[in-house]
Amino acid sequence: MSSVFIVGGAGKIGRRLIQHLVLRGHKPVAMHRQIHQGTELEGLGALPVNGGLQELTVDHLARLMSGCDVVIFTAGAGGKGGPEMTNAIDGRGLELSVEAATLAGIKRFLLVSAFPEAGRGKHVSDTFENYMAVKKRADVYLAQSTLDWVILRPGTLTDYPGSGLVRVGLAIPYGEVSRDDVAATLVGLVEKPQLARVILELTQGNTPVDEALELFASGQVEIS
Repeated sequence: MSSVFIVGGAGKIGRRLIQHLVLRGHKPVAMHRQIHQGTELEGLGALPVNGGLQELTVDHLARLMSGCDVVIFTAGAGGKGGPEMTNAIDGRGLELSVEAATLAGIKRFLLVSAFPEAGRGKHVSDTFENYMAVKKRADVYLAQSTLDWVILRPGTLTDYPGSGLVRVGLAIPYGEVSRDDVAATLVGLVEKPQLARVILELTQGNTPVDEALELFASGQVEIS
């Protein structure tokens, strides 16, 4: 059993992640910004901790993370608040979390990032262009750290019920994936610490999550 600190515990992926972690016997510690969210997260099975990425210092966040085995960063501005909020949450918030995990002595760090083909061939706004640039800089920041990181790049996120079937690899065709299956994949990565310092792309597919990660860990570069 692992104690897992979730940055963005009240988000759409974060809430699903809590439930998947509990089902697998792990202990989720979910950070949330709004006070009222704590009761709901506790009801899902998490230990809620209140804190905002724009207000916390590295020392304070490290204290909140203390005693956990893994950090999973699922936070994101979600397009709200414009580029400034994206820069603050997806950018500086990730950097703060990496520094805090390092200070807290936590080696394992999982980041939910963005699929590089998102928006390709479409007219996209300056806000979206900034979002993708910030996500890439966040990936670079984490990859240059001393942590045992995994960067997970899911395709277009949906709220459809998870099928439990995915496609995963170093580079795969773009597609959709449910938030449920992203959460299930994150739990699978928690349970496979041998998968480290790697960037994985993820879409819906034909292979059960655990089998897909096991095959990837054994050396297959793409599992569909």
